[in-house]
Amino acid sequence: MSKSKKLTLADVRKMTTAALTRTEGAEVLDVDVRTLDRAIEEGTFPAIRIGRRVLIPREQFIRILDGVASPAA
Repeated sequence: MSKSKKLTLADVRKMTTAALTRTEGAEVLDVDVRTLDRAIEEGTFPAIRIGRRVLIPREQFIRILDGVASPAA
């Protein structure tokens, strides 16, 4: 069974979508989705809610990982 390639920050930079899913964000951060969910619920990581969906703004995600913005900004 072949394991698919892990999503990287370089892949996120190439994306054309405005936001990442929680699963995509957790994969790039190399954390469990529940860990990212906790950070979002605590307000320490940015996310937008559209109905029941929780999305992470792509540009803000990139800035955080580049060290330009703080997660709570």
